[in-house]
Amino acid sequence: MSTAPVIAAVDGSDDSLRALDWAVAAARQRDATLRVVHVRQYAAWGQPDVLVAGEPDEGGDPVLDEVHDRLRTAAGLTVEYVALEGAPSALLPQLGVDAQLLVLGSRGRGGFAGLLLGSNGMAAARDAECPVVVVPRPGREIQEELPAEPGPRVVVGLDVDSPDDATLAFAFAEAVWRGARLQVIAAYPWPAQGWAAAGGLVPPAVDQHEIEQETRTLSEGFLAPYLKDNPNVGTDVLALPGGAAGLLVAASKDAALVVVGRHRRRLLAPARMMGSVTHAVLLHAGAPVAVVPPSPPQQ
Repeated sequence: MSTAPVIAAVDGSDDSLRALDWAVAAARQRDATLRVVHVRQYAAWGQPDVLVAGEPDEGGDPVLDEVHDRLRTAAGLTVEYVALEGAPSALLPQLGVDAQLLVLGSRGRGGFAGLLLGSNGMAAARDAECPVVVVPRPGREIQEELPAEPGPRVVVGLDVDSPDDATLAFAFAEAVWRGARLQVIAAYPWPAQGWAAAGGLVPPAVDQHEIEQETRTLSEGFLAPYLKDNPNVGTDVLALPGGAAGLLVAASKDAALVVVGRHRRRLLAPARMMGSVTHAVLLHAGAPVAVVPPSPPQQ
């Protein structure tokens, strides 16, 4: 079991306090230290100026003082309080270097009212070394929903063309900790279309049932080692036509967590990338979203 802390980024906003509550539960599940961090936006960048195991300095940081009061009755939980000065979009991703999880709200105090996801959350989800969980505001309206078994549920997206072990391992671990079913969403494009020599569209050479079965078979093959290691996790594989982002958002209704992967770096695009599916899920999902860094490339 990892001894790294679960980090909750707070700024006093309601969004960050919801994220704090989520992080408290996650730290308890993992038997981990909870590290509460407030980045005070005074300088371009900075270093920690407060690190106290147990409680913050009296009156040193009003935001951390508020959190301390909120967690006063959180018995059995080890809490550290950290105050930083600098640019949150630069400092928050750095916190993931020695954390097992970074949790933050969808928007903080400085966000524009019309944004569903603030720039700090976007930067952390894109750049942090650890998985980042973004907790949305309640009441996001989900127009469509997918059928699901009753009870707690973790949703994970599976790209059969490029499956990622880190994403699947994180999703199974979350299902174990929560005693939840795992709902695996494997999207395939339909209608499938090809191009004629003259540039026109031609009907697909295979039927939809064939593509769906192939998608399901590939998914089950990728999942097999995880199912073997986690025999008590009930798993539902949904091979569905359409865009992965829309399907994952639909599956997010009443889910405990949605797990998505982050793009791998590529030779011609070495910068870290969020990916359009992950970006859309962060913006529109009705459940907390975990963005998992990709597995390191095999040597």
